[in-house]
Amino acid sequence: MNDLAVLAIPATAVAGVVLVALGVGGADGRAWPRRAGRARRWLAQAGVRGARPWHLAALCGALGTAAGLVVLAVSRSVWLGLAFALPAGVLPVTALRARRLRRSRELREAWPDAIDNLASGVRAGLSLPEAVAGLAERGPPPLRPPLARFADDYHATGRFGAALDRLKEELADPTADRVVEALRLAREVGGSELGRTLRTLSGFLRDELRVRKELEARQAWVLVAARMAFVTPWVVLLLLATRPEAVAAYRSGGGAVVLAVGAAMATAGYRLMLAIGRLPSEERVLG
Repeated sequence: MNDLAVLAIPATAVAGVVLVALGVGGADGRAWPRRAGRARRWLAQAGVRGARPWHLAALCGALGTAAGLVVLAVSRSVWLGLAFALPAGVLPVTALRARRLRRSRELREAWPDAIDNLASGVRAGLSLPEAVAGLAERGPPPLRPPLARFADDYHATGRFGAALDRLKEELADPTADRVVEALRLAREVGGSELGRTLRTLSGFLRDELRVRKELEARQAWVLVAARMAFVTPWVVLLLLATRPEAVAAYRSGGGAVVLAVGAAMATAGYRLMLAIGRLPSEERVLG
């Protein structure tokens, strides 16, 4: 195998891995729209507006190729270049996953205060649509940009239900789905039950948030241990790549097998520890 393999293999392999991880691949042509839609929702949950799955795959392929070329230039080993190209290419997916989880956590923490503001606005005499639109200015910071777009939609069309649908689609979050449907129901019921409905919803979300924070605090050590166990072998390998005698061992077919087996074991152990420590994720049953 010549050095050009580092140009072709990382880009192709990383792009394929990313597409499969996002659920975009598949031989069934009818599955493509469904899986592509799932990938778009995944990007939407991370708050990446206007991005497409192929944008992420292209970024991963480019980053993996760049990392492979750098390691190849330093070590003169195609197999070492490939070994670092693959994990480097998955970094954008890892960053996107972290952003998605962080945004979901921020939204869960913001909704109880937002609903309390809604209840205060309704008690002050505002209609529910105007109270929701007012959160664009006085609501929690994570919710202000999407609620500002909700206010623009509502003021432009006067259709509360359609504006709520667009808000739910933009947030793409299970908690937001429940809140939006509760607001829709509260709008239909109206009357003296509106304030009580909002207060009940706020209390329910706060209780759920408190329980989830306790569980996340208990699982934090598992996640930290999994990341350290996965990163450590790659750091050691990178240090070894600076020594000519160590690099020579990885230029042969046997060295490639050692790298492949080590990568497979590190990845399998990492995924197993994540599976053990993962909390059940809430599905978008109302999305």
